[in-house]
Amino acid sequence: MLLDLLLLLLPLIVGYAASARLTPLRTAIDHSVNAAVYIIVFLMGLDLAGIDDLAGQFMRIGAQAGALFCALALFNLIALWLLAWRLNVHRGAERAPLPPASASDTIKALAGSIRLAAIVACGLALGLFLPTLTTYAAKGVEIALYVLLGLIGIQLRLSGMSLRQVLLNRSGLSIAVVVALSSLLAGVSVAPLFGWRITDAMALASGFGWYSLSGIVIGDQLGPLLGSVAFINDLARELFAVLLIPIVIRRMPGVAVGYCGATAMDVTLPVIQRAGGITCVPMALASGFLLSLLSPPLMLLMLSMG
Repeated sequence: MLLDLLLLLLPLIVGYAASARLTPLRTAIDHSVNAAVYIIVFLMGLDLAGIDDLAGQFMRIGAQAGALFCALALFNLIALWLLAWRLNVHRGAERAPLPPASASDTIKALAGSIRLAAIVACGLALGLFLPTLTTYAAKGVEIALYVLLGLIGIQLRLSGMSLRQVLLNRSGLSIAVVVALSSLLAGVSVAPLFGWRITDAMALASGFGWYSLSGIVIGDQLGPLLGSVAFINDLARELFAVLLIPIVIRRMPGVAVGYCGATAMDVTLPVIQRAGGITCVPMALASGFLLSLLSPPLMLLMLSMG
């Protein structure tokens, strides 16, 4: 398992260390990441179709994903509220003029999440119709995962943010630390309910809303059933975050930004900016970037300890 960890981390590290001369290719890299994600989630659906007694497993997957989602929401929101109360990370944003929230940004974010879920469903349907294809899905996911991690490493490097900028944003750094620690505790709290190993449960809780990666990594290491649990949990987190932002961000921006997890630097950023104002953006970028950087190695570290 440790060798698997090193092999999966290698393309991420190589990608992150890529030369800044790749900057002109940023748009192409972004499109390549999106294409890789679509291919992988389709293959995830195909792999899921190969599970024995799939119909009987759906209730199990739903129950496990639902319990994990509820535990993460409870632990994250309580911890973020305590952080906001203790450090008043939302004070600056509260004093800024706030524009009206844009319904189009919310709909766009929701549509992106639903699109990926639909692609998984298409892969599942094809696997049920042509069962022989499911034998190739797992290997395809593994190969595509290496490509995706390399592209993500490059994407993070080209995001325009350095680790120095992230670490200098105290609010964003504090939020990321609190989200990471409370997520791990949430995973530990759920593990006994389903007989999960503690380390596997913490790995499941380490996606921080990045469902297009967590489902792939977990599925590659623990099988399509738990990969589906990770995917559904983090997908539900993003959908809930998009709905929560306009309600919470005006009074507690640190709570809203923190609950977005890794998506605060990309998918949910337009919703954060419109609903919370420009002063929330540095905090969102810093926390989202740090959680995005932390999620893959943390998941893989937990899995390697199992």
